[in-house]
Amino acid sequence: MLRLLKVLIALGVIAGVALFAGYRYWESRLEAPITLDESTIYEVPAGAGFHGVVRDLGQRGIVSDAWAYRLLVRLDPQSVPELRPGEYRLEPGMSGRDVLALLDSHEVVTYSLTIPEGWTLQQMRDRLAQAPKLAALTADLTDEQLMARLGREDSHPEGWFFPDTYRYQKGMSDLDILRQALNRMEAVLEEVWAERDDDLTIDTPYEALIMASLIERETGVPEERRDIAGVFKRRMERGMRLQTDPTVIYGMGERYEGNITRADLREATAYNTYVIDGLPPTPIALPGRGALEAAVNPAEGESLYFVSRGDGTHQFSDSLREHNNAVNRYIRNR
Repeated sequence: MLRLLKVLIALGVIAGVALFAGYRYWESRLEAPITLDESTIYEVPAGAGFHGVVRDLGQRGIVSDAWAYRLLVRLDPQSVPELRPGEYRLEPGMSGRDVLALLDSHEVVTYSLTIPEGWTLQQMRDRLAQAPKLAALTADLTDEQLMARLGREDSHPEGWFFPDTYRYQKGMSDLDILRQALNRMEAVLEEVWAERDDDLTIDTPYEALIMASLIERETGVPEERRDIAGVFKRRMERGMRLQTDPTVIYGMGERYEGNITRADLREATAYNTYVIDGLPPTPIALPGRGALEAAVNPAEGESLYFVSRGDGTHQFSDSLREHNNAVNRYIRNR
């Protein structure tokens, strides 16, 4: 009887050692580095299950002991990740545990898309159509249909999308980016309008959006924006036409090929501020915050004219004689 007991104890010890050794070997397989030589993007499809992902990782040779991961479901179910669809960046040296933690995180691969200040909505839509990994849901929509999808059926689309750098991940769509840009512009415009000067020649936030688009297209120099706004304000106060070339270009549409002729300046379009009074009917571009702030806080002064120096800056003049001299210096001589 004593001998049998000793045998049972010995077998129990052997079994315990074997079990412990097996457990440690299983853990070592999960802690072993994955077999990658370079950074790799791995996508978890929507609806993918844990066993399917493990099988796929094994078939791709990223993990070499798929059985260890399947055993995880039984031995340590709390460690089984709640898989989140998306792209994940796997790096050499990561362990299986690291991969499981990554797939359970929100650290999906993201992409950036920049919309410069002063672009038109059409340029923005063209950029969205070329963005990698971004689903194209609006490519076949007209601008009017697009605004309807965004819940703004009665709004002209130009100007209403904030120019900025947007981050997105695979699975998002161009409509998602456009909705973000629209909401952002509405929020920024509301903030800026609340801080406006008291003696403006514009009466509504939408007129501020239009004015900001003119400023944005006239200068890329931040320090000049309020000066440009000041010129526009004083011209409107005196009943002078704004006479800003970007409105002529916008009114020409696809006919514009890089130059404006005298005939173009005389052409009666809805946007040509050489022939219409006041502001054009809609924005002509996507203005940034700086242009919006300038539109509602124009600089004081006496200048009524400005002309490009050819280096991105402008020469401001108080009188027509000064302006003509500046035109001769910076335009005609050039």
